[in-house]
Amino acid sequence: MWTDESRSRHNRDKLRYPSDLTDEEWGRLRPLIPPAKRGGRPRQVDMREIMNGLLYILSTGCQWRQIPKDLPPRTTLYEYLQRFDWDGTLLRMHHALYVECREHAGREASPSVAIIDSQSVKSAEKGGPALTRQAMMRARKSKAASAISWSTPKGC
Repeated sequence: MWTDESRSRHNRDKLRYPSDLTDEEWGRLRPLIPPAKRGGRPRQVDMREIMNGLLYILSTGCQWRQIPKDLPPRTTLYEYLQRFDWDGTLLRMHHALYVECREHAGREASPSVAIIDSQSVKSAEKGGPALTRQAMMRARKSKAASAISWSTPKGC
């Protein structure tokens, strides 16, 4: 329910972009970001800006080349997105926020019931995703429709 307190907490007018992290949100995500690797050069980027850049891309759906200049470079953002996907950081963030949302709603951290409707079962029996992939593939051209005639032997 919207109250004066909740409205002020969720107000994003004072942020640079609506997708930017508030201090409270950053406080929840910061412990989930892995530290810089030992050895080598120290990390020179602000991880909050990296997260703001990734959230900007995800929320707007913009092209990598269209990232605003006040966010980190697209190559840096892309590299961190790939690294976070590879090392499981994105999954850990999602799981931690998911658990927190469930607990905030007064539910147990992990659901105890799963519901599968009959439509899901039918598509799983038929091999749903594989059929979708075939339907989206480009049709092969028939050799008969080709302009080249193969009536003469190939060796001649």
